[in-house]
Amino acid sequence: MGTSLTTEFWERFSVLLVLALAMTAILTAVFTTLFDTLTARLHGRRLHRTTSRIPHPRVPADRPTPAHH
Repeated sequence: MGTSLTTEFWERFSVLLVLALAMTAILTAVFTTLFDTLTARLHGRRLHRTTSRIPHPRVPADRPTPAHH
């Protein structure tokens, strides 16, 4: 015994599909923005920490800057 899909089904299906796509797009944008902000903050803190912990060797003014390969 088969059942056919009615127009009411397709209307509800299309509305739910559009709502699901919209929610996915909105949540993706929100979480991407939050993740980018968090990543930028953590990256900024790591840069600040590494520059203060690692001493840079001083090169005398009369010697040329060494080339690193």
